[in-house]
Amino acid sequence: MNIVEKILCRASGRSVVEPGDIISARVDRVMFHDLTGPLTVKAFKEIGVPRVWDPDRVVVIFDHLVPPNTERAALNQKIIREFVREQKIKWFYDIGRGGICHQVMVEKGHAKPGELIVGADSHTCTYGAVGAFSTGMGATDVAAILATGETWLRVPETVCVKIDGELGDMITPKDVILHVIGRLGVSGAVYKAVVFKGSTVEKMSISGRMTMCNMAVEMGAKTGIVEPDEVTEQFFKSKGIPYSPGFVSDPDATFDETYTFDVSKLEPQVACPSSVDNVKPVSEVEGVKIDQAYIGSCTNGRLEDLRLAARIVKGRKVKPDVRAIVVPASQEVYRDALREGLIDIFLQAGVLVCNPTCGACIGAHMGVISEEETCIASINRNFIGRMGSPKAKVYLASPATVIASALTGVITDPRRVVS
Repeated sequence: MNIVEKILCRASGRSVVEPGDIISARVDRVMFHDLTGPLTVKAFKEIGVPRVWDPDRVVVIFDHLVPPNTERAALNQKIIREFVREQKIKWFYDIGRGGICHQVMVEKGHAKPGELIVGADSHTCTYGAVGAFSTGMGATDVAAILATGETWLRVPETVCVKIDGELGDMITPKDVILHVIGRLGVSGAVYKAVVFKGSTVEKMSISGRMTMCNMAVEMGAKTGIVEPDEVTEQFFKSKGIPYSPGFVSDPDATFDETYTFDVSKLEPQVACPSSVDNVKPVSEVEGVKIDQAYIGSCTNGRLEDLRLAARIVKGRKVKPDVRAIVVPASQEVYRDALREGLIDIFLQAGVLVCNPTCGACIGAHMGVISEEETCIASINRNFIGRMGSPKAKVYLASPATVIASALTGVITDPRRVVS
């Protein structure tokens, strides 16, 4: 069996599962945030059970509208706080105590190898970076899990995306996953699990793997996952978080499809408006004028991303007619960036550094763009209206390409700036 089938076997108590099987599975962890929380709480109360099945397995994180930008958002957060207190939920990350939910779930050890994790957010698939089967569901499904600790799902077909080749300077996991999505398309893995393999993936940090798995859903995938290895082990050991090794695929495991990629000659990639699979090499879109450059989100707001951006912008100034915004993915990332002097580098360059939040990625606040404006961003979606006005344009790229473009005022290959 492959890793996905093994995890679902354990969760369902079966000895064997096959693609297409409908299973009932025990959930190891369930998560919701301030945007999906009110509906989840409402649905849970309508079920009629007095208590969540296990308050220690529930994680609640405020991130989407932090701090709240409307009275309604503030009320929704108040409703969730009351629910947390009533249910004695231990793992609650209020404003200033956590950050973007998917970053917090991994860095605080709420996602571990071999676990089945469900979140009320489509990018829950991020936790596949540590070898978990993690997937997003709607508020009513999450409410049912809160009540029972179980969920049902169809065992997905599994595809293998094998990536090999040494990445060149300024080429990042974001460039790799954009390239993959550009080739396979936004419907390339609908309701399938995507296992990322190959020498390139093996050399990626957990941060890089999170970027890969985070965007698996942009191909329609049920989840993205990387098999646990020495990188995974070192990640948990460095944080002092106990964990079990999880699962890896058997040598004779079968996959629905196998796609191979050689990224040794890959150049920076850019997803053009207004679809994540409208991907082109940066050389084909260089020179497009931008109004805003945005680094952040659950895709690319980690310390590794901020280090790369700071390396490029250090000693330089953002173009006067460009707004550059950096949003650390969590309070922990923010503190680490402060200690390393990265925040000061950004401030001296004319970059606005905001608190951890989803904010502009969902067109809510702290970087919303107006009609006829163009933004290059390290986020995961560029649908029409994603970051604000439906008449705005959003290009997706790596933090390196984003910050390089902020310096020049046009979409720019970061290798030109560094050289």
